[in-house]
Order: sequence, then C-alpha cells, then structure tokens
Amino acid sequence: MNIDDKTKTELEAAAFRRLLEHLRGRTDVQNIDMMNLAGFCRNCLSNWFEDAAKAKGVAVTREEARSMVYGMPYDEWKAKHQAAASDDQKAAFAQSQKH
Repeated sequence: MNIDDKTKTELEAAAFRRLLEHLRGRTDVQNIDMMNLAGFCRNCLSNWFEDAAKAKGVAVTREEARSMVYGMPYDEWKAKHQAAASDDQKAAFAQSQKH
C-alpha cells in the first residue's frame, strides 16, 4: 500500500467512524461479551479516545468521550440497552482477566 500519511489518517478515521456506527446499531451486543471475546469494549474505545485527546492537549472528559462512542450519554445507553451480566458472563470475564 502506497498512500501518504494524510490519506492514511483519513482512512483510519473513516474506519473508526464506521466501527462506531456499527456498534451503535448493535445494542444487543453487551460490553461484557465484547470484553470476553475480543478483549475490548465500547468503554475501552472511549478511554482510548480520551487518552489520545489528552496526549494532544485536548480537554475531553470521560463522559464526553463515552457520549462520542455511544452516540448518547453513557447513563442513557446503559438504561436503554445494558442488561445485567449473567453468572456465566462474569465467570468468563474473570477468566479472561487472568491472561
């Protein structure tokens, strides 16, 4: 692949926006399931965004970063879409944290 840095950054940003759009549409996929299967979740994405902003000197709060990822305030998303984790999900999460 032979592309300049600006184009590469634009493509990466477009892919990230598409990932966010996909995750916003898949409210049936719980964060704990994402953590158990992939090792990251929506909260991880928002934390990474917040870290990147702070590294560039951009003031972003945790809530602002989460709203950007979730497409709405985090508490609203949790109330609408987050189910209580089952014992199996919690056990799988605990096991995954050992690696």
